[in-house]
Amino acid sequence: MRRKSLGEIVGWIILGVIAVAGFAILFGFIIMWLWNALMPGIFGLTALTYWQAVGLFILLKILFGGFGGGGGGKRRHSSRHSRSFCENRSKGDFSRWKNYAKFWEEEGSQAYEKYQARLNKETNEEGPEA
Repeated sequence: MRRKSLGEIVGWIILGVIAVAGFAILFGFIIMWLWNALMPGIFGLTALTYWQAVGLFILLKILFGGFGGGGGGKRRHSSRHSRSFCENRSKGDFSRWKNYAKFWEEEGSQAYEKYQARLNKETNEEGPEA
């Protein structure tokens, strides 16, 4: 693997800063345009300036999206969960479901009717709700 020169690293950093600034400007204009096209007509709210739209975008990112670096912790957790799920599945935890379709064909409808009757009986014993 080739080492990058200092000039290449600085170039990539400058390109990254320009890209982030470009996206920020673009999102500011998109939010301002959408807000001003929809919110005053629908809800009677005032129009936003560009800087108010950028501020709203930042506020919403902080409140709902965060500025995380790709959610690495979530990926580790989900892959760990998936791995344990597959291990449990390979141990045969789901083997008891192999006859489910046959059971449902033979007894499922009757079992459901009994369950429904039991629920109705319990509801009637409790009396009318106040």
